[in-house]
Amino acid sequence: MAVEEEGLRVFQSVRIKIGEAKNLPTYPGPNKMRDCYCTVNLDQEEVFRTKIVEKSLCPFYGEDFYCEIPRTFRHLSFYIFDRDVFRRDSIIGKVAIQKEDLQKYHNRDTWFQLQHVDADSEVQGKVHLELRLSEVITDTGVVCHKLATRVLECQGLPIVNGQCDPYATVTLAGPSRSEAKKTKVKKKTNNPHFDEVFYFEVGISKERESLKIICFYYRVDLWNASNLKFGDEFLGELRLPLKFLRQSSSYEAWYFLQPRDNGNKSLKPDDLGSLRLNVVYTEDHVFSSDYYSPLRDILLKSADVEPVSASAAHILGEVCREKQEAAIPLVRLFLHYGRIVPFISAIANAEVKRTQDPNTIFRGNSLTSKCIDETMKLAGMHYLQVTLKPIIDEICQVHKPCEIDPVKLKDGENLENNRENLRQYVDRIFTVITKSGVSCPTVMCDIFFSLRESAAKRFQGDLDVRYTAVSSFIFLRFFAPAILSPNLFQLTPHHPDPQTSRTLTLISKTIQTLGSLSKSKSANFKESYMATFYDYFNEQKYADAVKNFLDLISSSGRRDHKSIEQPILLKEGFMIKRAQGRKRFGMKNFKKRWFRLTNHEFTYQKSKGDHPLCSIPIENILAVERLEEESFKMKNMFQVIQPERRVLYIQANNCVEAKDWIDILTKVSQCNKKRLTVYHPSAYLNGHWLCCKATADNTPGCTPCTGGLPANIQLDIDGDRETERIYSLFNLYMPKLEKMQEACGSKSVYDGPEEEEYSTFIIDDPKETYKTLKLIIEGVGTLEQEHAQYKRDKFKKTKYGSQEHPIGDKSFQTYIRQQSEISAHSI
Repeated sequence: MAVEEEGLRVFQSVRIKIGEAKNLPTYPGPNKMRDCYCTVNLDQEEVFRTKIVEKSLCPFYGEDFYCEIPRTFRHLSFYIFDRDVFRRDSIIGKVAIQKEDLQKYHNRDTWFQLQHVDADSEVQGKVHLELRLSEVITDTGVVCHKLATRVLECQGLPIVNGQCDPYATVTLAGPSRSEAKKTKVKKKTNNPHFDEVFYFEVGISKERESLKIICFYYRVDLWNASNLKFGDEFLGELRLPLKFLRQSSSYEAWYFLQPRDNGNKSLKPDDLGSLRLNVVYTEDHVFSSDYYSPLRDILLKSADVEPVSASAAHILGEVCREKQEAAIPLVRLFLHYGRIVPFISAIANAEVKRTQDPNTIFRGNSLTSKCIDETMKLAGMHYLQVTLKPIIDEICQVHKPCEIDPVKLKDGENLENNRENLRQYVDRIFTVITKSGVSCPTVMCDIFFSLRESAAKRFQGDLDVRYTAVSSFIFLRFFAPAILSPNLFQLTPHHPDPQTSRTLTLISKTIQTLGSLSKSKSANFKESYMATFYDYFNEQKYADAVKNFLDLISSSGRRDHKSIEQPILLKEGFMIKRAQGRKRFGMKNFKKRWFRLTNHEFTYQKSKGDHPLCSIPIENILAVERLEEESFKMKNMFQVIQPERRVLYIQANNCVEAKDWIDILTKVSQCNKKRLTVYHPSAYLNGHWLCCKATADNTPGCTPCTGGLPANIQLDIDGDRETERIYSLFNLYMPKLEKMQEACGSKSVYDGPEEEEYSTFIIDDPKETYKTLKLIIEGVGTLEQEHAQYKRDKFKKTKYGSQEHPIGDKSFQTYIRQQSEISAHSI
C-alpha cells in the first residue's frame, strides 16, 4: 500500500533475516537455560514472531520476513522474549533501529547489542498542543504571566495489554513550585481527542520577568488508565521550556512524545547478549506513469536487442553488485507487461552459446539463473502449495524418526526403521512432484520449453541435455530448496525444528539427485550412508518418471489446465470477528476465530481443523475494504461485504496482517460480476451509518470502493514502482555505467587484449552497448532531476511541527540539513 503525497506515491518495504542471538543472560533457576523467541515490531506493533527455540542461551532462528509497510513509523524494533508457561512472557532485551538509520545497515549481517527495556522507554505517538503566554494584572495590581495550554489530541499511542484508555496530565514547573492538571480519560482509543484548555498563573514581578520565565518549563505526560494494582502505565511525555514563548503569541504544533529519563542504568547492554540481523529497507518515491516512459521503453525492448548483452536489462545485471538485485525488479516488470518469456529466452540463449560443457549448463549464479529463480518464486507459489504443502505439514507435525547416519542415531532408534520412514517420505514427494505436470504454471512451462530448445540446439550430441537444462531449475532450484527451507517458500510459518529440518535435508538431497538424471548417482553423495540409501531408487522407473514429467512441463502446445478442482489454500490464521446478526435476537459480540481462505471459499471455525461455522463462497464477496477505527474503537479492522448488504467485520492482529488479508481477498474476488462500486467506510450502529448518517441499513455506500488489483498472473505488481526501483539501481551504480561506457570506447575492446578493469563486463557489440548506455544515462539523469525538483518543492512547502512532520522528527531534521547544504552549495 502506497502513502499518497502530492503527485507521488511512496512505497515502503522491509526484508529481514533474523539470524541468531548469543550470550543471553542465564535464567535464575537450576536449569539456567531459556526458551526464547524474537518479534519484529513497527514501533511497538508486533508484525512477526519467530518460532520458540527451547533450552538455549544462544538460540538460532534462521528466519526470513518480508512485508510492505502500510504506515509511517519511527523505529523498527526487535524484542527477545523468554517464554513462561505460568506467567506472561518476559522481555529479555530489544534492538531498536531508528528509521533514518536503517540505510547504515542495508543488506549487511550486523550484530546488535540488546538494550534494556522498561516502561519509561517504550514510547510512541504524537501530541497536538496550542500554547499562549499572556501578561495580566491581578486585582491587587501584581503583574503576572498566564499560560493557556490547549491539549487537542494524540495519535498513535501504544496499546498496553490489549487496551488503551489514555489521559494527559499537564504540569507547569518552576524553581519553587509545580502545578499539575489532568484531562478526562478517553476510553478504548489510541487516537484520543481531548480538546481541553488549562490555565496556569506565574506570579512574578516585572524586574525578575526574564529570569523567572527561563526557569519555568511545561510538561505533558500521557498515561493509560489501568485497573491493575501496579497503577497507570506511562505512555510518553513532552517537555518544553517557556523561554521560547513570546508574549501574546499563540504556538500551535504537533510534537513526538519522548521517553522519560528516570536515570535507570542498572543493566549494561553487554549484560543482555546480542542479536544478528540483516535488514533491507527500501523506500520508493513513484511518479505518475508518463515520467517513466523513456526508461521503461528501453527496458521492455531488451528481448529484441541484438545481441541481448547490449540491452538495458542485461546491462543492469552487469553493473549491479549482485545479480539478484537486478533480477527482482526486472522479473516483476517483465511479468507485468507480459514480456518475461521472450526476455528470459533471449538471455538464456546467449548464456547457452557461451557454455562449453553441457554438464555445467545453468549451474552458475548468472542473470538468467536469478531471473528464472525469481519467476518461479512469483508464478509458482500456488503450484508449490498444491504440490508440497500437505506432505510438508505432515512431516512437521508427525516427527517420524528419519536419521540414517549411524553416528547420529538416538538411543532406542532403529536404523532400518528410520530408512523405511525416509524412503516412504521420498517416494510420496517424488510421486506428487512427477504427477503435478498439468498444474505447472503456463509461464514456467513456456520458459522451460525455450531452455530445452536452446540446450538441444547447442549440444546436439548430448541427448540428455534437453532434460538437464530444465531439471537444473525445476528440481535443483525450485522443489529441492522448497523442501529444504519450506518457510522461505511460505509452506510453513517458521523454520522447522532441528529434527524435522534434518529429515527435510535428507529428503531434499535425494529428490535433487533423482531429478538431476546424473549418470553416476552414488558419486553425488559424499556420505556413504546416503549412497547406500539411494540404492532404493536405482531403478529405471524413477528416471522414466522424471523424463516424462520434464517432457510434459517443457513441451510446446501443452494443455493449459487453468481450473484445478482441488481447492488451493491461500491464507489462514486467527482473527477476531463480529457476529453478523444472522439470528434475529443473537448477540453481535466479538469472538476469536480461525479463518481460512481458498480459491473456492472464505470460512471461519472455532479453531484450526474444526468444522466451519460459516462459509462465504468467493462469488459472494462483493467488496473488501478497511473499516474506520471509530466504528468499534478497534484498530486494524476490515469488512467483507456480501449480498443483501450483509457485512462481516474482522479485526486482524496488526497493520501488516490486515493489509495482507485485504489484498488477497480483493485479488481472489476481483472478477466477481456483482462487485460493488461504493461502500460505507464506517459501521451501521444505533440506527444509522456512522459515516454518512443515513438511517436505512440498505442505503447504498457513500464512498467509492478502492480499485481492484491487477489480474495478470494473479500477482500484485506495480510497473511504475518496479521501473522506479530499476532507476534507483542505475543511479546507485552510475560509476559502473560510466566505466562500461569507457570499456566500449576503448580500443582494447575492439582489437587486442582487454584491460583488466574492463574484463568483468560482457560486451559482445561495443557500438550497440554504447548506444544503449547513452540512453540509460540520459533517462536516469532526467528522472534524477525530477526527484531533485520534487524534493526542493516539498522542502519549500513542508512545515516543521505539522501533523506529517512533528517537532522531534529526526528524519525530517536530517532532511532539512541536507537541503540546506544543497541550497548553500548551489548558491
